Amino acid sequence: MSFNLQQLEMFNAIVAAGSLGRAAAVLDLTQPALSRAIKRLEESIGGALFERHTKGMHLTPLGKALLPHAMSLQREARQAREELDAIRGLAKGVIKVGAVGSIASLVLPLAVRGVLDKWPNLRVEIMEGVWDRLVEGLLTHEIDLALGTSGAESDGVAAISDCRWSDLSYVVAGRDHPLRERGKISLADTLTQRWALTPRGTGPYLHVKETFARADLPMPEIAVESRSVTVLKGLVARCGFVGWMSGPMFDTESKAGVINALAVEGLNAPRTLTAFRRRQGILPAPAIRLLDELRHLTGSLPSS
Repeated sequence: MSFNLQQLEMFNAIVAAGSLGRAAAVLDLTQPALSRAIKRLEESIGGALFERHTKGMHLTPLGKALLPHAMSLQREARQAREELDAIRGLAKGVIKVGAVGSIASLVLPLAVRGVLDKWPNLRVEIMEGVWDRLVEGLLTHEIDLALGTSGAESDGVAAISDCRWSDLSYVVAGRDHPLRERGKISLADTLTQRWALTPRGTGPYLHVKETFARADLPMPEIAVESRSVTVLKGLVARCGFVGWMSGPMFDTESKAGVINALAVEGLNAPRTLTAFRRRQGILPAPAIRLLDELRHLTGSLPSS
């Protein structure tokens, strides 16, 4: 049995669109032409791939079995084209990368700038999110690289050991927060404050819990939890909340005098950050270019 990549692309488009008409519009084909192409694919396979319904197209068991292979073959073909373009000096392609908020705010933009200065024909797609969302993105091929805290490996996701660096996290507050009037404070002093933090199980939450436990203190009560960096920064800067942020995350606000670290005596909260990839398959050439730039950029930063 041989597969025609163009037919597989059409098959994938129908699955994604949910109907023949919508897929034909995406592919810029007429509906009869697309229908004929799928019929030829079904004839070569020896069975129906779709059940036709008034509300759209649904995969048959044969279609469900073909789908992961069709998607994989299409990805491999795209990556092969990108490799060939790179050899011919065209260096076209898409860098698909995800990052937790603190990396997305400084390290990643610097790396993207460096890559595009060298390879201006590349395009970059960035997903910002908490770690569980980034893992999902890796496993579904939405992204090819994920940047997050170390120790987050799984069966499908592996750390890239030679792309690792460290930074520090702090208790932060707005410039007019009452705790600033005391000068130096203890970590225990923050327990009476209204905290805004990412949800339970996320990297910042676990880092706060670990830091307070080392000081023999309970976890602060979280008044507001959000996955949105924008919301958390707004609560800290304008609404009197305290929060937990890495230096790169509040770097711009610190320079503007809006958000800054509180002077917490004895607080030393480093974390290690790492690039991750899928365990299976090859890393596309555009992602390798970003990874090389990250290695160069973070090589001068302290590493654990």
